[in-house]
Amino acid sequence: MRLIPAIDLRAGRCVRLLHGDFEAETRYPADAHSLLAKYRDAGADWLHIVDLDGARDGAPDNRAIILALAAQKSVNLQVGGGLRNTTALAQMLDSGVARVVVGSAAITQVEQVQAWLEHFGAERLTLAFDVSIDDSGLPRVMTHGWQRQSEYSLWDALDKYSASQLKHVLCTDVGRDGALSGPNVDLYREAVRRYPHAAWQASGGIRHARDLQALSDAGAAAAISGKALLEDLIPMEDLQPFLPNA
Repeated sequence: MRLIPAIDLRAGRCVRLLHGDFEAETRYPADAHSLLAKYRDAGADWLHIVDLDGARDGAPDNRAIILALAAQKSVNLQVGGGLRNTTALAQMLDSGVARVVVGSAAITQVEQVQAWLEHFGAERLTLAFDVSIDDSGLPRVMTHGWQRQSEYSLWDALDKYSASQLKHVLCTDVGRDGALSGPNVDLYREAVRRYPHAAWQASGGIRHARDLQALSDAGAAAAISGKALLEDLIPMEDLQPFLPNA
């Protein structure tokens, strides 16, 4: 399993949100360029970038920063937030971003996203499903920057792409995100069981190296971590087994 460090951008700053709440923001002094260098030097070969302004408002407000990071070509970038039409996706991919993340549109524009998978190729798109676990234990998909709960479960959403060449799926448990409370390992184990051909990316709650090992044991292809890495909570030697270039 691969560890993919995450950088969330809001108004040009590196931040983390608690449970996806824009009113519960922590700002970090490091800038995106220094973080990219830090993670690259540690051995990461991918970096996950989220334009939080874009995720909420539908416009990629941090685009200039993201394109400057992509121009370095030192790590592969996976970028999401506000990419809701063909032009936006194409501009990101043409500018050196290795893979784009499609979030809300994966629920609201299924036919369009299926067309994107066909046009751009499954290797260059990640479908992201942010979920909130309901009282029955069912993962319900959230949309529009985690502000709206859809009528669909994660399984309903994935079933809509059963005939598509879908490969990369990112799933974030919103209730764990930014809380350092441990990942929802059971969720990812069930996801891998139901959809074994997808390369699952787990996000939310990572605090310890044992969390990474648990996700690996559950079958996740990648784990995305933001806060634990920003705050240096996990010793570097414990991260090395999950960093390809360490």
